[in-house]
Amino acid sequence: MNSRFQNLMRAATQLTRAGRLGDATRAIQRALRGARPGAVAPQAANADAGGTLDGARELAQATLPQLVEPTPIASASTVLEAALVVDAAVHVESQLEPSVAPLPTSRAEPIDVAVIDVEVIDEPATALGEGEFVSASHRHASQNHNYKLYLPPNRAGRRLPLVVMLHGCTQDPDDFAAGTGMNAVAREEGFFVLYPAQSRLANPSGCWNWFKHNDQQRDSGEPAAIAALTQVAMQQHDIDPRRVYIAGLSAGGAMAAIVAKAYPEIFAAVGVHSGLPCGAASSAMEAFIVMRNGEANRIGAARGACEKNARQSKPIPTIVFHGDKDKTVHPRNGEQVIAAVTGDTADAKVEQGVSSLGRHYTRSTHHDDDGNALAEHWLVHGAGHAWSGGNSQGSYTDANGPDATRAMLQFFFARPLGTSH
Repeated sequence: MNSRFQNLMRAATQLTRAGRLGDATRAIQRALRGARPGAVAPQAANADAGGTLDGARELAQATLPQLVEPTPIASASTVLEAALVVDAAVHVESQLEPSVAPLPTSRAEPIDVAVIDVEVIDEPATALGEGEFVSASHRHASQNHNYKLYLPPNRAGRRLPLVVMLHGCTQDPDDFAAGTGMNAVAREEGFFVLYPAQSRLANPSGCWNWFKHNDQQRDSGEPAAIAALTQVAMQQHDIDPRRVYIAGLSAGGAMAAIVAKAYPEIFAAVGVHSGLPCGAASSAMEAFIVMRNGEANRIGAARGACEKNARQSKPIPTIVFHGDKDKTVHPRNGEQVIAAVTGDTADAKVEQGVSSLGRHYTRSTHHDDDGNALAEHWLVHGAGHAWSGGNSQGSYTDANGPDATRAMLQFFFARPLGTSH
């Protein structure tokens, strides 16, 4: 690849990160025509500041090879029109035959834990009294799914809660556990923590595919696999079925919202950190747009599937954390997660606060007409795309913010399944 092309593509990437999709698209077009790098003027007036779907498509198609590790693509004609865009991690799918069979996109088999094989991959490496953090795999819908499970000490004879944690893009269970500090709190308070691991065959960046139709509904794709894995943990351990919860960060937060709506008989409440509402996008290109501007899709297959799930049950109690300076997932998405739960029936109590390290936040607690708490929205001022109050040992964390881990747990444990929230 010549240096002129590289310089143009680098400029396009910088314009993309600044939200100037129109200028970025024009830079890409010049690169493809062989224009000189000097022809790009980043300071030029931006006629398309908000960007368009067509412009985003051109931008993604042209810039993807610059933003990821090399992908075996024969030519530009082999790149699919839809690029997978999540968490500032972008990759392409090639029309060439994959070296490994992809995950199926058809409807998954119904959950049946009796026929799911679980294999422990390695022995726990934790000290006596610290609990156990085990790696294992289970098989669902003809696919193996890896996961890690934290088992607290002194659990014998006790029915304990379970918290399912869905990591963000480029993360894995170990990274997410370290960043959120969830296992340390689980050891103190006594509960299990389940960390499903996204397969790099399903998404090379390790993102949950929250924007794909087959991964947005009950008994299908990733939601079905996560629900099945949750039931496996419940079957194998003494877990209180009334106190099972799910939370996630970014792409994991978006998937947590989907899974909670799809399986209200399993999950009593959900936490969405820096994520998006169920049905926000029906394709990768829509995902790219909604992450930038927070305008969730209101029609289409994804929204229809989420609305169908919602009609099957009462709203799921939901807690949201989002930084108001998040440049990866627009904070308006957090507002829409709350709106999907509260609708027009909720009254919000608004409080201002400051963390122990000086980070200011606004906490809005939403109640229905009967006074029942439906949702909490924590808007963390000055925070970006990171787990609030997290540990720097993990990625995407902000130690200065209020402690999202403990706030979510407090919200969860006050709301067991089957009670008036």
